[in-house]
Amino acid sequence: MGRKKEPIEKKEPVKLPPMMSEEALENAMIMKATELAYQQLCDGTASSQVITHYLKLGSTKERIEREILEKQKDLLIAKTDSIKNAEVSESMYKEAIEAFRSYSGQGYTDDE
Repeated sequence: MGRKKEPIEKKEPVKLPPMMSEEALENAMIMKATELAYQQLCDGTASSQVITHYLKLGSTKERIEREILEKQKDLLIAKTDSIKNAEVSESMYKEAIEAFRSYSGQGYTDDE
């Protein structure tokens, strides 16, 4: 007699989370991929690309590059703040000069 067919397990469809922003959906997908990579590493079934990816992430060079990028980000934030502060200072100086002119009786002219 022939072999008995084992019943095929029907998997329930994966329930999608409610609508997310693009960024939230991307972060969820990254998390799932990371979980899968972790599971593959634990099982010993990870591909060489997965292993190499995580080895590179742990390298000294990668850490230094991440630190440099973080410091560059901080520098850009500081430069942006400096420019905003300069604009505020410039408008305050203009207001002060106009106030001094009005006190001295010169007033404000459109020529300036």
